[in-house]
Amino acid sequence: MSNTIGLLEDLIAIDSVNPSLVPGGAGEGDIAQAVAQHLRESGLDVSLKDVSAGRRNVVGVLEGREKGKSLMFCGHSDTVGVAGMDQPFSPIERDGKIYGRGSGDMKGGLAAMLDAARGLAANGWPRGRLIVAAVVDEEYASIGAEDLVKDWTADAAIVTEPTGLVVATGHKGFSWVEVTTEGRAAHGSRPQEGRDAILKMGSVLQRLGDLTRKLESRTPHPLLGCPSLHASLIDGGREMSTYPDKCVLKIERRTLTDEDRGIALQEVEEILEGLQMEDAEFVGSARLLFDRSPYETPPDSQLPDLLEGRIRASGFETRREGMTYWTDAAILGHAGVPSVVFGPGGEGFHGLEEYVLVDQVLACRDVLTSFAREFCE
Repeated sequence: MSNTIGLLEDLIAIDSVNPSLVPGGAGEGDIAQAVAQHLRESGLDVSLKDVSAGRRNVVGVLEGREKGKSLMFCGHSDTVGVAGMDQPFSPIERDGKIYGRGSGDMKGGLAAMLDAARGLAANGWPRGRLIVAAVVDEEYASIGAEDLVKDWTADAAIVTEPTGLVVATGHKGFSWVEVTTEGRAAHGSRPQEGRDAILKMGSVLQRLGDLTRKLESRTPHPLLGCPSLHASLIDGGREMSTYPDKCVLKIERRTLTDEDRGIALQEVEEILEGLQMEDAEFVGSARLLFDRSPYETPPDSQLPDLLEGRIRASGFETRREGMTYWTDAAILGHAGVPSVVFGPGGEGFHGLEEYVLVDQVLACRDVLTSFAREFCE
């Protein structure tokens, strides 16, 4: 078994469930220590930083004998929860796949970049700087990547999320918006006294459905497709025989690079204003809970072309496309580090049966190794 796959299995065996997603989750403390040890044994200078209590970013640096370009490999060390999984932290290899929580998202990519750094250090690193970063909290609010860019920069970065060896030069952003409709509590037998906040929210949902169809009918962005939204959570009412005085809806809007920042909240507020004009008893409000910007690699960056060249030179087919999911590449990119997303493929991310493809983990490692040498030298 290769060192890379052994490392991957060791990483899967470490519980690093994000405690912001799952109260009581183990967090990234133990996996940070394992990553740091691997990087130190590989010959890199290593620093650890607590981003919040018990949650550590790890950064390893390989300095060349001569100055040159700087390149960053970046991956996240946290995972989503494991409810319903039988043995989430017991990696199993079967039919060219390694199963376990985080195997694909994204400990496969993490192992590939860590072992690429080991190989580069062992064979001598003549020029430039390689930065290897394992950050916390990507599965929730990306406080790790936000903290990373305060201290570190590079001429380019590769984020090793699972792409199936595709070079991803962009991805959508997202916004979480909370909508509240207000009613008036009253006995269920007294409709003249009550106002139904849930039925009022029904009008909002109908307009959101109209907006969804409008978004879907747009000319697709050449890389990212069409924007979208969905209703994620809804809550309201007190008991069966009482008019509900409040209803709260939470929606997610996926955004594109050619849309204005704040478009999600603006669209909802326009819907509420329209309903208030039509219905004197309609009372509704909206607020932005959280958002992340979409990202595209700058069009003048040589990074995608160079990476595609190394992939093909290694004997693998690839293509360029956008990802539907959000990644830390947006934080790196908006901090001035041109970034792409490239990593091994798999299936079942966030699901009950998650796996990563062994041959693609090894291919990712080899491509990262050859690319780093070409880029920095």
